[in-house]
Amino acid sequence: MKSKLQNIIQNFKKARVLVVGDLILDEYIWGNVERISPEAPVPVIWANKKTYVPGGAANVANNLRSLGAKVSLAGVLGPDHNRDIMLSSLHKSGIETKAIFVEQGRHTTLKSRVFARHQQVVRIDWEHVHPIGRELRLRLMDFMHKNITKFDAIIVEDYGKGVIDKSLLKEIIPLARQKKKIITVDPKEENLQAYKGATSITPNRKEAENAIRYLKMKDRKNQFKVYDDGLVTAKDIKTAGQAILRHLKLQTLLVTLGEQGMWLFLKDGSNQHIPTVVQEVFDVSGAGDTTIATFTLALCCGATPQEAAALANFAAGIVVGKVGTAVITAKELWERIQNYD
Repeated sequence: MKSKLQNIIQNFKKARVLVVGDLILDEYIWGNVERISPEAPVPVIWANKKTYVPGGAANVANNLRSLGAKVSLAGVLGPDHNRDIMLSSLHKSGIETKAIFVEQGRHTTLKSRVFARHQQVVRIDWEHVHPIGRELRLRLMDFMHKNITKFDAIIVEDYGKGVIDKSLLKEIIPLARQKKKIITVDPKEENLQAYKGATSITPNRKEAENAIRYLKMKDRKNQFKVYDDGLVTAKDIKTAGQAILRHLKLQTLLVTLGEQGMWLFLKDGSNQHIPTVVQEVFDVSGAGDTTIATFTLALCCGATPQEAAALANFAAGIVVGKVGTAVITAKELWERIQNYD
């Protein structure tokens, strides 16, 4: 098994992936706390460093690039200084940005996190979430129609910030299927129906539970139990996962369950629980991005869904041990697999 996973990882550098979705710039302000403010019962942060990391769809692209793949990124930014910071970082990473467009009157989405030593104190979001204009949507689709044959897979990153909507999905997914390309989606519940026909979606537990509630309303044949707090037991999630997979006509469904690992569902009706391999958790932000990047990249390189999910599980276990939006390398991934009993 390990030798097969090693071979897949070695082939990462041969894959080319297009990531399309919401671009987010993550800002980190680092400092120390020495006193409480006299103005309000809040700590005063003595800031000493500020760093920026591409997040959202850009973090997925960064993960793919760090793992060795050739990557193109499609999305929309605002005409502001944060756009320049984002593009500069992407260019340094070697990510193709020809399909990143600018929309007047729109903020580049910025998430500012303030840390006192290694403890996050507050997060401030600057963003516009209205749908992008028709002209930009047409430009995105024109790029995909003209360039889809260059890619092995498309990853759709739907953060609900306006780039991904049902009309775009209804073009992207059939186009990928027609050209026999892998297409995976990091989903948003409100667009659930529009993911029909994708290769796979990778919801976290909350997103899967919201999908379950939606399907329970739509399909009375699904006899799984949803409790008042919205949680689903391990027993019930087997039924629920297959219901989502069938309803959306997916090849696979990968549900991430945090400290409980992942659950993989296959079109043939089988399913597999994958226990977590996390050693230490510092920050779970971005773990879903690492998961979909590794899972999709592995599928591009000939992995079975089970092998791809195993690699994604190892990758997520590494990235949650890092502070902030982070990526992993192919070397880190292989070393973790080697050292795992």
